[in-house]
Amino acid sequence: MKKLLLAAAAAAALASPLAHAQKIGVSMAVFDDTFLTILRNGITDAAKKAGASAQIEDAKNDVGNQLSQVQNMIAQKVDAIIVNPVDTDATPKITKMVTDAKIPLIYVNRKPVDFAKLPEGVAFVASDEKVSGTLQTQEVCRLLKGKGNVLVLMGELSNEAARTRTKDIEEVVATKECSGLKIADKREGKWSRTQGQDITTNWLSSGTKFDAIIANNDEMALGAINALKASKKWTPASIVAGIDATPDALASMKAGDLKVTVFQNAAGQGAGSVDAALKLAKKQKVDRFVNVPFELVTPANLSKYTGKN
Repeated sequence: MKKLLLAAAAAAALASPLAHAQKIGVSMAVFDDTFLTILRNGITDAAKKAGASAQIEDAKNDVGNQLSQVQNMIAQKVDAIIVNPVDTDATPKITKMVTDAKIPLIYVNRKPVDFAKLPEGVAFVASDEKVSGTLQTQEVCRLLKGKGNVLVLMGELSNEAARTRTKDIEEVVATKECSGLKIADKREGKWSRTQGQDITTNWLSSGTKFDAIIANNDEMALGAINALKASKKWTPASIVAGIDATPDALASMKAGDLKVTVFQNAAGQGAGSVDAALKLAKKQKVDRFVNVPFELVTPANLSKYTGKN
């Protein structure tokens, strides 16, 4: 009798729609990005740990590619879809496509433009960008004792994070404590180390005067440092700030180069997106915004973050 009951229970489990290994479709904006690679690995590891499978595709920074990938995932009837948007302005279309198909949708890292209107079954897993640029710029202000000219390297302006991080910088500069700071120039470096280096080289060539460079991410910050060194303008007192606390950024800080970064838990965001996807697939409640907090990283607390991203 006991054997019969066990057999019946096993058969019931196999028949359950949630008993099969959950399949998650994932569309990443681009693979060739240090931070997003760590995030992608976080998704892979979390899915494996949960006994789910993650089909991860590279949109190659092309909105058309991403829309096509999402359509294919819908056609495959995956259990949930995770999207790291190429262009956050395209998210309303993605939201409609996926929700019309009654598939749970999770945006990760980049805030969808339709965030305030996200329907049931859709969540956003990331860090609060109002904090990132604020922490970064407040520390630069402290290092400059509230006075000086700063240059800003912006990420892709089609990306909400770049716009918000830049606004954070502007708002800190407008505060009483940092009113002695002035933004001398700001340019779109598109998250790229190469572009960050090229823009900084142009600033140096044109004789632009500055006391610090504030970049929307570590890759552009590292590019700025490369340009300063190549132009023999680098000194141990040079102030360059980034965001993400990538391994390369932390190595640069350990070497005495990068002065400021902000830890954004890439692996944590990846794992959080998988957790939200599986919960929504099981009809469990998930907050619309799952916050993975930012943390300021300086040479003083660097050891705490080594190996975290």
